[in-house]
Amino acid sequence: MQKRAIRNILVTGGSGFIGSAFIRYILQKVPSFDGICVNLDLLTYAGNAANLESISQDRRYLFQQGDICNQALIEHLCFEHQIDTIIHFAAESHVDRSIQAPQEFLQTNIMGTFHLLEAVRKFPHIHFHHVSTDEVYGCLGETGYFTEETAYHPNSPYSASKAASDHFVRAYATTYKLSTCVSNCSNNYGPYQFPEKLIPLMINHCVMRKPLPVYGEGKNVRDWLYVDDHAKALWMLLERGKRGETYNIGGEAERRNIEIVHEIIHALAKLKQEDPQKLLSLITYVTDRPGHDFRYAIDCSKIKRDIGWVPDHSFAEGLKATVGWYLDNSKWLDDIKTGAYQLPSFSVPRPM
Repeated sequence: MQKRAIRNILVTGGSGFIGSAFIRYILQKVPSFDGICVNLDLLTYAGNAANLESISQDRRYLFQQGDICNQALIEHLCFEHQIDTIIHFAAESHVDRSIQAPQEFLQTNIMGTFHLLEAVRKFPHIHFHHVSTDEVYGCLGETGYFTEETAYHPNSPYSASKAASDHFVRAYATTYKLSTCVSNCSNNYGPYQFPEKLIPLMINHCVMRKPLPVYGEGKNVRDWLYVDDHAKALWMLLERGKRGETYNIGGEAERRNIEIVHEIIHALAKLKQEDPQKLLSLITYVTDRPGHDFRYAIDCSKIKRDIGWVPDHSFAEGLKATVGWYLDNSKWLDDIKTGAYQLPSFSVPRPM
């Protein structure tokens, strides 16, 4: 298909892990992008201004602190900056937190998406890309893959809220003839990921010589996608994704959780020239979380065939880069541990 013309982009949740990777990608690696990138982020616990320090002075970048449930603000930004594209990352995304406090997930993931779609109804020229997760599909057994036709079967409050938001996007596209696209990705990893997630948590605990908590027997399987490869895929979908379609984005790197922990240990030990046995002894098996899906695995042949995307990083390459980044950026992690990154005096991106 002919490339979609993209001039001015509104990114929701652009100070989070994947959103910030996308903004860094388009401003640093897409020479053709010469428009405005507006980052709308509430800066909750997972939003970090430091994630965008490298591009914060770029003339094309503008930051607006705000809530995606504030529809008036969204409409104002769309009008003032002549937005033609919205890519929607903003979400509560941690499964354990959704089990403890599900209401926040309904508010952000469902109502936030609703308000964005209502705003787009008033600016129907805008193309809306919704970033979702493979967790909406539920759980796989030992074999098989999620495809774009897999029936939804969410098993946690988090995945249920994302499934609902996916359905709202499709319903609005059909009912109101909006230009939309949905992508469902596998587990992301890479630099700047909040340390509650598996890979940065284990890296941090290895450095601190703290126990490495593994749910159950560590046999749960996930497909792992390097975040920069995901950012590349999303830009390609903005340009070439077919209106009304869904695309699965996977890293084709299935691993059991316990295998991930072992690979982290060996990568870190090699970089620090340490004995991995001392780190292996830190592995501690803990009670499994409720409703823990056994296996996720994505068939991403559609985006490869139709869009021409392929991941640039093998899992070994991506993990080595990730471990190295956390070892080299201890201040970023320390600011999160102390809460300094949330203080009003903390450096924030250039506001509009």
